[in-house]
Amino acid sequence: MADKKIRVTLVKSVIGTKQDHRATVRGLGLRKLNSSAELVDSPAVRGMIKKVAYLVKCDG
Repeated sequence: MADKKIRVTLVKSVIGTKQDHRATVRGLGLRKLNSSAELVDSPAVRGMIKKVAYLVKCDG
């Protein structure tokens, strides 16, 4: 059974952000600016995206 996926892209630099927000971005699998990751749609991932919503773009 195929799980739903979410594509997340880092669109703003993490320079000058809080340390836990940087860790959240890394936890999402994003490294450099404009890097993307395809993640399983789960409540944990959605919470991480919501926490750093000002840094990322999300495509359902």
